[in-house]
Amino acid sequence: MKRWNILILGIVGLLAISLVIAGRKSSQIKSMEKEPAASAVVEGKRSPVLVELFTSEGCSSCPPADELLARLEKEQPIAGAEVIVLSQHVDYWNRLGWTDPYSSAAFSERQSGYARAFKRDGVYTPQMVVDGQAEFVGSHRDKAYNAIGKAAKAQKALIQITAGAQGKVEGNTITLNIRIENLPAISAGDTAEVLLAVAEDDLHSSVSRGENAGHKLSHTAVVRHLSVIGSMDAQGGKAFTASPIISIENNWKRRNLRAVIFVQERESRRVLGASSLDAFAK
Repeated sequence: MKRWNILILGIVGLLAISLVIAGRKSSQIKSMEKEPAASAVVEGKRSPVLVELFTSEGCSSCPPADELLARLEKEQPIAGAEVIVLSQHVDYWNRLGWTDPYSSAAFSERQSGYARAFKRDGVYTPQMVVDGQAEFVGSHRDKAYNAIGKAAKAQKALIQITAGAQGKVEGNTITLNIRIENLPAISAGDTAEVLLAVAEDDLHSSVSRGENAGHKLSHTAVVRHLSVIGSMDAQGGKAFTASPIISIENNWKRRNLRAVIFVQERESRRVLGASSLDAFAK
């Protein structure tokens, strides 16, 4: 009888332990089920990250980078980051057989400015630059993801953009109302510039000469206009306001245009904040 009692007690003990383990597993499962909702809340707060691509239709290595830029803009794949993209077509490929219709010497010069900041001997395409602080071959997805994720953790200025007094386009111009606050500290000895870019989506070219001859190329966020509209002093603590008027060229498709405002240190090229607005639809 004692043996039976011991056996029964053992079975009861094992059942009790099993119930405790099952209870713990159930709690863990319920906890895991709740995690996605918590993650979604965190991921809902996205920090703006400016991604620039220096590219050319005359460069056979550039189409994969153009495609990556388009995916970054459309899919927004980096948790915590609002990816704002700009595609700048350089002009130094034009002499090699194909004149890129979207190219400009101003973009080549801007890229040269980055080369000086990064202490590079020269320029190349495709080159991707993230928040003015990381550069790499523009088709390298993993480097892009890592750089964007890192940049999203930095403090950024608050930038607000609205379109016109009534939010409407008038004729071939549009007025933007811009307000910038909470600028991060500017690097010692540097200055911060406020830049305005007008970019156009859904552009296509059928290339007949050069390295991409016979190919139809597609582009996202091609910069049509880029200018400095002011400067900021973080030590002053004052908000920056401006109302630039943009002239819309006849060959731009208004429904595909967007305005991008960003603040950038002149020497270090660090981007202190960015924002975009699809403000041109009539």
